[in-house]
Amino acid sequence: MILYIDTTKNDQVTIVVKDGNREVATKVFSAPHQQAERLLPEIDKLLKIKKIKLQDLKKIEIENSGGSFTSLRIGVATANALGYALGIPVVGFGGETKIVKNKDNQEFSVVEPIYDREPNITVKKLAS
Repeated sequence: MILYIDTTKNDQVTIVVKDGNREVATKVFSAPHQQAERLLPEIDKLLKIKKIKLQDLKKIEIENSGGSFTSLRIGVATANALGYALGIPVVGFGGETKIVKNKDNQEFSVVEPIYDREPNITVKKLAS
């Protein structure tokens, strides 16, 4: 099973569980300013509804370019953390996947976010 995560569409989050190329379960939800709080619980709910265990996942695919600075980081950080915890590869669609080693010299993959613009958290707002 493959877990696909996309947090790059403004406030919309898409989670898909695939068996090969076949979609087994899909969840699309709106989470304005709440992607961090809702992403993992929604993944958990979707897997439980379909009676899929985390251990059944063999790979995580993540959209790692586009979208807002924060929502992109939330998706990538979640995918990397899950991949590390489960010992499964994480693959990004916008760039290369890196293989790194943990303190025990075990290899795992991580995906870096690719930003297409400066984050607006550093842009000063003009007085009206």
